[in-house]
Amino acid sequence: MIMAGMKSPVGDLSVTITAGGVVSLDWQEAPLSTDALAKQALAQLAEYFAGSRRAFDVPLRPRGSEFQREFYRALCDIPYGQTRTYGDLAKRLGVSAQAIGQACGSNPIPILIPCHRVLGSNGLGGYSGAGGVETKVALLRLEGAAGLLI
Repeated sequence: MIMAGMKSPVGDLSVTITAGGVVSLDWQEAPLSTDALAKQALAQLAEYFAGSRRAFDVPLRPRGSEFQREFYRALCDIPYGQTRTYGDLAKRLGVSAQAIGQACGSNPIPILIPCHRVLGSNGLGGYSGAGGVETKVALLRLEGAAGLLI
């Protein structure tokens, strides 16, 4: 298991790499790494925050049930700068909006698996990353989706 970190506009971020992919992203300080995959993940995050990357292609290995893995794939299908509601995803996956909210909250790789792009039908909904809703708003603004919030 390799952990590597970077500074970002939303705080210190660290990625954990194992089994040939990113298994988690956390808001915490971590050392730089010489691992090629860790460097690739951090470089893609830096490009995202610089506004020059709209999609990630670093291998992701989120842990979770079959439903959670299907949900994470659905999140990755939401294009940069666009959002979906909990209800939209619930219909697509045949589950309740509450199940979608719980799955968002347990996303082990936020930003790379863009749970910040999921909104409530009448508001922002929550965000499990450090800074909560303020971080969600910052990510949506970065992507140019902030017009949806006004």
